Amino acid sequence: MNIEHIGQPFLKKFPGDFSNNPLQRNTPKVLFATVKPAEFYKPHLIAFNEALSEEIGLGKFEEKDLNFLVGSQLPNNMQTYATAYAGHQFGNWAGQLGDGRAILAGEITNANGKKTEVQWKGAGATPYSRRADGRAVLRSSVREYLISEAMYHLGVPTTRALSLAFTGEDVIRDIMYNGNPQYEKGAVIIRTAESFLRFGHFELMFAQGEHKLLQDLLDFTIENYFPEIVSSGHQKYKDFFENVCTRTADLMVEWFRVGFVHGVMNTDNMSILGLTIDYGPYSMMDEYNLNFTPNTTDLPGRRYAFGKQGQIAHWNLWKLANALQPIINDENFLENTLKDFGIYFWEAHDKMLCKKFGFDGLKKEDAEFFTNWQGLMQELQLDHTLFFNQLEKITPDTDLNEHFSPVAYTVFNEEKINKLEDFIEQYRSRLHSNSISKQESLKLMETTNPKFILRNYLLYECIEEISSGKTEMLVKLTQALEHPYQELFPEFSKKRPSSYNNTAGCSTLSCSS
Repeated sequence: MNIEHIGQPFLKKFPGDFSNNPLQRNTPKVLFATVKPAEFYKPHLIAFNEALSEEIGLGKFEEKDLNFLVGSQLPNNMQTYATAYAGHQFGNWAGQLGDGRAILAGEITNANGKKTEVQWKGAGATPYSRRADGRAVLRSSVREYLISEAMYHLGVPTTRALSLAFTGEDVIRDIMYNGNPQYEKGAVIIRTAESFLRFGHFELMFAQGEHKLLQDLLDFTIENYFPEIVSSGHQKYKDFFENVCTRTADLMVEWFRVGFVHGVMNTDNMSILGLTIDYGPYSMMDEYNLNFTPNTTDLPGRRYAFGKQGQIAHWNLWKLANALQPIINDENFLENTLKDFGIYFWEAHDKMLCKKFGFDGLKKEDAEFFTNWQGLMQELQLDHTLFFNQLEKITPDTDLNEHFSPVAYTVFNEEKINKLEDFIEQYRSRLHSNSISKQESLKLMETTNPKFILRNYLLYECIEEISSGKTEMLVKLTQALEHPYQELFPEFSKKRPSSYNNTAGCSTLSCSS
């Protein structure tokens, strides 16, 4: 791997703390602190993403690279660091936060000039670890490694995963925060992104009154990550905010399309580039439920439930707008842009649903149709992904009870069957008004609705296998997630088994996932 080509422009541009001190503390007026990853002496490689490594310019993996994959035995000229940010967590201001278990190596540039940041997660404590050890367990590392690649192949903007490795040490965690900590195998992943900048980086500078540094960070971000912005002066900052709003709305629509629930949408977990970032207690949705949250820490309020994700994104953008106000200096503009967010989001959301159903475009009457569909899905407890897979296969002769009951998490009675039949009749009527052919309609559905999603119970089984020294399921899941619009393994295209309904780390998780 070409690790000697990893550069560090962020360190050269902004003020930081170069003390290499991992002790938890405040670091005012700086955007980063240098810190060395922990030394792991018995690492073992679990998975390596060869295609991604070649794509970003790191090249092929060799045995000598294993230590680098866990942050050990680094080149002498590499200054590793963690960034400081702030944020609102569960609706409350949390003050200074930062990369608590993430350490940046720097930036690699490939042959085409594309730049990618490289970051370890789980490689040790930083000044921002907040009394934690900065380590990660196998459980959370497998989950992030697989889901970030799954989301990428689904077509959802996301950070990506380069490698997954055992550290050779055990880490103690209380998985359900119920006073029963246990030792688990430690692991490190390397994740990549164009940038890991978050809403919280800008919130921190605003909160500290560092307006000059805030403007410098905005200029750096626009110059490096928003080439489409060609305006100057205050207009470029306005264009930047509009762009962030659009990217964020588009991301939320993609989450709704594939049934993804983030679980902890704090402002410090929001990418300024509109990427899915920080995979903790996430879940791909099984039965459709607007009120579903996979995060036990989010109960009972369900602030980050599936159906609220657009609303929470809007709320988070209000907080970002507040942080940018000293630079943009136009409250009317910010308020109007935020008002437009809701209009843009819902129109994009409904256009997305049209594709899922194979409609030629959004019509006025579709709003009522979608509302009826949501009610049906929740009442019949239908599997979000499998419902659309079955919908693609219906014919005039299909027995709807027999066809849809295998993808429901409840038993159909006569009343429910009647409601299903009424809905399908509405659906067929709407399809009849399409201006596109049946083949074109089906193609829309097949390219919008995945056949495979990375369900929590599959992840649970995979983690159990890896813990016992097996990797067969990891290999199969990797193959399946790389082709989510095909059914490579029919055994993965089934609803969650009832035996997993109340399994910790499967149906619901804590932030210690």
